[in-house]
Amino acid sequence: MDEEKIITLETEDGERIDLSILEETRINGMNYILVTDAAEEEEDGQCYILKDRSEKDAADAVYEFVDDDDELDYLFKIFSELVADLDLDLEK
Repeated sequence: MDEEKIITLETEDGERIDLSILEETRINGMNYILVTDAAEEEEDGQCYILKDRSEKDAADAVYEFVDDDDELDYLFKIFSELVADLDLDLEK
């Protein structure tokens, strides 16, 4: 990865979580990002797919975890192809 992009999510109870963006894509007008909680590139971590729910021209982005199984399966296949050239082992 050329430049590491980090986003910080805030949970409903105020906890802040830093996630590294591995890949981004736009499908059917919706933006999705593949993120990981691994702090280092060599470290194992969990990957998540987030959907951008931000209002147009909003100052802050609003992301939600994709939790629909069919949508998640579809996006997993797409992100697997997008990161094929990176040294990543994606597993469901």
